[in-house]
Amino acid sequence: MTTLREHVIDRPEGRLHVHLAGDTGPPVLLLSGAGMDNANLSWARMIPDLARDHRVIAPDWPKQGRSRPWHGRATHDVLLRTITDVLDDLGVERAAVVGLSQGGALTLAYAIEHPERVERLVALAPAGTLSFPPVVHQLLWLTAKLPLLNRTLPNLAFRNRPTVAWFVRRALFGAGVPDDFDAIVDECLAEARRGGATSSDWQNDSIGFRRMRVDLRPRLGEIRCPALFVQGDRDAGVPVARTREVAAAVPGSRLEVLPGRGHWSNRESPDEVNALVRAFLAEGR
Repeated sequence: MTTLREHVIDRPEGRLHVHLAGDTGPPVLLLSGAGMDNANLSWARMIPDLARDHRVIAPDWPKQGRSRPWHGRATHDVLLRTITDVLDDLGVERAAVVGLSQGGALTLAYAIEHPERVERLVALAPAGTLSFPPVVHQLLWLTAKLPLLNRTLPNLAFRNRPTVAWFVRRALFGAGVPDDFDAIVDECLAEARRGGATSSDWQNDSIGFRRMRVDLRPRLGEIRCPALFVQGDRDAGVPVARTREVAAAVPGSRLEVLPGRGHWSNRESPDEVNALVRAFLAEGR
């Protein structure tokens, strides 16, 4: 059984919590999504698999999981700096980076801004590449600006288990549910009750009134490391057509589309996704 080690990095804004596993092998950094997510929720099934022959590093984003309390906003620039803080603190010069959704966006952004530190990358249903029709965009912008809509109401709505179970089933999974569905719901409920049902600062700050403030598409061609994209074709949050476009814009990248899978393919089909990630990382050894 893999033993998780807990590591804490003191920052001026708060304490950054990091899960560590595996003592030998090349380092791999795992970056989770937003909302009712944290490092353990995203990567509970991937950490022990990769830890067999990798040094696994999985931070809780600021204001998520055990990286609480955190003072100030966890914006795009802050999260990019968080990645550097984690790598520097652990003495890691260069790592493979695997990111889901918000973490996928930060994975791509970090490969663009700090190419010398990213050995190869895996982006699962990456955010940071989306755009919306004008009226929809303005409604999303309004939601992001009003705490009543992005904080108060979600925290009230997701305090009971049936609502959380419904959301996880409909928004995060595709055709089926994994064997550990009940445990996932329990963990999501616990995260929601800690205040994690809200949209993240990154999500709220990434959308401007007229256009997205975080749109990585114009710079995707700058990515030079090997890249793998993984996308469920029933993803309710990130359209498979968009990820196809994104993968096509990254030189030499590969796309794996998982039939019947949703946004959280790494928890819906962990063995399948783990095998894809493991094989891709092995190509660099």
